[in-house]
Amino acid sequence: MALDATNVRAGTTGAVYVAPEGSTLPTDASTALDAAFLDTGYISEDGVTEAQDSSTSDIKAWQNAAVVRKIQDSHDLTYQFTMIETNDVSLETYYGPLNGTTVEIKGEELPHQAFVLSVIDGDHTLRAVIPDGQVTERGEVVYQNGDVTGRPVTVTCYPDVSGVKAYVYRAEA
Repeated sequence: MALDATNVRAGTTGAVYVAPEGSTLPTDASTALDAAFLDTGYISEDGVTEAQDSSTSDIKAWQNAAVVRKIQDSHDLTYQFTMIETNDVSLETYYGPLNGTTVEIKGEELPHQAFVLSVIDGDHTLRAVIPDGQVTERGEVVYQNGDVTGRPVTVTCYPDVSGVKAYVYRAEA
């Protein structure tokens, strides 16, 4: 296998978009997004973290208690990011629907939505498309002098009708 440094990528910039579930999804890394997708704004310098977690159970043989197989019990796909821009899209993503210009914190479960994450490195783009995602964790919001106010969220991905939790497309210029 030949090593090729030109294939090394960094997530130097990008964006996180959100739209109502059922919106028209992109099917590649470069086509313009449907107008329903709105940009959440600036994301913290930590960027976006993709995490896959799975658990398994051991199947043991009667003879010598040897593990002869592992069965996957669960699989979780999440994306975490902190929105540092305060705008209607970031506020609704974190708190839920606004009432005019008012955030009403009611503790209700947030809606399922579609998400698109674009990761850009020069002429190279990766686009993660989440047909059915939901903000399932919200981190602490800290208001303090000398630091930005961020709204950290975890988006959990659920399978679509094809059983896919996220589609990742890439484009090379």
